[in-house]
Amino acid sequence: MTKDYGRPPRAEENRALIESRLAEVAAGAGVHETVTIDWRGRPTHLDVIEMSVGDLYYNPATHRIRAQRSHDSSRSDLLEQDPWSQGSQEYLDFLLKALPSDLSKVDPVFTGLAESLNEYKQTDPGLITRDGVLVNGNTRRAALLQIGGPGQGMRVAVLPESCSWADISDVELSLQLRKTHHREYSYVNRLLAIDELTKQGMPTSVIATTFRTTAAACEQDLWVLRCIESLVERSKAQGALLPIFAFEDKAEKLKELYRRYQKDITVDPEMAELVKEYRLAAITLDFSKTDVRLIEDDFQQRYLSKHLPEMLKEQDAGHESVAIPGLNRKVKGASNALASVRKLTDTALRAKAAEASDPVLRDPAAAEAAQAGEELRKAMEKALVPAGKDARIRKRKQAAPTRLLDACQDIDQCVTDLVMSRGSRSLDEESFDEAVLKLRKSLERLALETRRTVSVPGDGVDWLTAAFYSGS
Repeated sequence: MTKDYGRPPRAEENRALIESRLAEVAAGAGVHETVTIDWRGRPTHLDVIEMSVGDLYYNPATHRIRAQRSHDSSRSDLLEQDPWSQGSQEYLDFLLKALPSDLSKVDPVFTGLAESLNEYKQTDPGLITRDGVLVNGNTRRAALLQIGGPGQGMRVAVLPESCSWADISDVELSLQLRKTHHREYSYVNRLLAIDELTKQGMPTSVIATTFRTTAAACEQDLWVLRCIESLVERSKAQGALLPIFAFEDKAEKLKELYRRYQKDITVDPEMAELVKEYRLAAITLDFSKTDVRLIEDDFQQRYLSKHLPEMLKEQDAGHESVAIPGLNRKVKGASNALASVRKLTDTALRAKAAEASDPVLRDPAAAEAAQAGEELRKAMEKALVPAGKDARIRKRKQAAPTRLLDACQDIDQCVTDLVMSRGSRSLDEESFDEAVLKLRKSLERLALETRRTVSVPGDGVDWLTAAFYSGS
């Protein structure tokens, strides 16, 4: 159900002013400006008037900055309790100007909008209620207020007198989703808008039509949002919480994760969860999409474990037990490998939450969480190097032969280096002798594993095994 934010303090004053200006427009001669919108399922023509931006209010229910509201919990609470106060309206003004993924910066799109309005003036009217609440044009109001102050004029169309907060929500979404040059919703705010319609009971097919997408894409968006909400909840520690808008710039990585998860879940649910958790940790730590793709279900076992500090290592054998409430019984839960990687993801999330918190208010526990996250990042960076090389090798489906050929190239280069060093007498003979002994040990292990692995040896395998096991 749509929340009712009530009426702003100057509602009656605005209503009288708006009514008088609408009457002036209706009584005027000639053609007057109108805007056509979808109003309760039918096209409706609305008259346009001019209002001072200082008389208008930002819409506290706007979908445009829904995710970013959690940036400052105290101001967000004030916005929820008293949306028309000066502090709440100033907070909305700040959020409308900020870059959705980094609120410490002004959005370049907003800067471009302000420059356009300053040079070319307003081309499209906004949309308000009879109380002076902006339904469409909140960002334009912020730009006009910055340009000309409270007395700056703004052209706005006026909604019918019976407009409710449910109508405001429907109209805003309808206008925003038109294919126009308007500033688009950020990724997470779009997900929240789809979720809101879903909770209102709107069928997925209708939501898809509203957002000009497909039902499958809506299902993907809802899965991603549930995933983000879970990550936000898991990040909670020492009073710090990762804001939901921290995932604004991770859209493509999360969509790709959804596709991989849906592919794996039908084959092996636990493998699907392992890959999902490993990749979520990497996504949280801002690794590139290419790096994220390198991570498979055996990432920790093959690459990561040797680089993890002791405090981040967990036993990964067996399954943990899960108690059934009320039955006094336990069943097999997730494997310890899955529990282990979930703890790594939690470490990454809490580290990012600590980094996002106010440094002045950050306690020692938050600083420790940030340090643990940095240790995990360094370990993953090191693990991704061999993982990347292995992925390239697997792509050619010749892992062992390719590595051996690489070693041959190195040995051939070593021969060239020996020839060159002979003329200048620059060879470190002791180091070279140690390297040859290490080569011998490596070849012995290679011969042993080759003997165990190759069932039909050829000439090369015969030579290798004979060189080290001729007497056996």
